[in-house]
Amino acid sequence: MPEILKVDANNSEEIIFTRSAEILASGGIIAYPTETFYGLGADATNEKAIEKIFAIKGRNFKNPVSLIIGQADDIHPLVQDVPLTAKKLMAAFWPGALTIVFSATDKISPLLTAGSGKIGLRVSSHPGARGIIQKLKRPLTATSANLTGESECALTSEVAQQIGDKIDAIVDWGKTKGDKASTIIDVTCTPPVILRKGAISRKIIAQYIDA
Repeated sequence: MPEILKVDANNSEEIIFTRSAEILASGGIIAYPTETFYGLGADATNEKAIEKIFAIKGRNFKNPVSLIIGQADDIHPLVQDVPLTAKKLMAAFWPGALTIVFSATDKISPLLTAGSGKIGLRVSSHPGARGIIQKLKRPLTATSANLTGESECALTSEVAQQIGDKIDAIVDWGKTKGDKASTIIDVTCTPPVILRKGAISRKIIAQYIDA
């Protein structure tokens, strides 16, 4: 069974974030809360840990995996360039539920890009996700904490039922917002293309693309 990390009388947020970062830094896998659903976290600089993510989910290597970073400035070692449209979107929606797809640098594992040369990034607005990343000081995989083809999880009980026996820890922050996953937009092309409809509507995004 996974280790359950939950803020209570004996465990502060600081303790939870530190322990989560320790597990990730040693190549472990955690489920952690985001502003949408629970995510499946691995240190995105660790190739073996990334491989575990695919094995846990039963995910095809042809499917890319997006990342959560600590702050907007953290994109620079990871992406080749930041188009003006991306800067507008980052300013408007980060932190938040918008994943922006950039051209990746060679610092990004091909496993994450599925050989596409592109990587999806976002800054999470959830205090749990942000606290973990700021302790880890490395990008974190942001694929949903569920089996491929099954429903995303907004409750830790759902995570435990689907993949609890395959991961090292669950960071229990109660129910996440759920409802919709992050919106994904590709800014490597002109005009940008929305790859997945999600929490932020096309109409709202269009105001920043056209501005």
